[in-house]
Amino acid sequence: FPIDITFKSTNPSGWPQIVISVYGPDFFGNDVVRGYGAVHVPFTPGRHTRTIAMFVPESTSRLQKFTSWFTGRRPEFTDPRVVAQGEGREVTRVRSQGFVTISFNVV
Repeated sequence: FPIDITFKSTNPSGWPQIVISVYGPDFFGNDVVRGYGAVHVPFTPGRHTRTIAMFVPESTSRLQKFTSWFTGRRPEFTDPRVVAQGEGREVTRVRSQGFVTISFNVV
């Protein structure tokens, strides 16, 4: 999707980022999260291609995994800032779920 954005900052460290959430149907037709990922938007002009490693949160026990599969309510983040920040994510259990490739044309 084409995005036209103008940013202004005095400290560009760690900013801006684009956060991607991918959803899709499961075996029962429920719309569930298929992956989360984040990447920094390049500052330099030109065409840039970035590959984003996607991940999904996992339940911590087998009972929770079975219950979430059976009810169709899988673990997911309620706040997209969790994906963009590194703070607190070291205690979150996640599973790798593929890659998304994104192209930037920066002017």
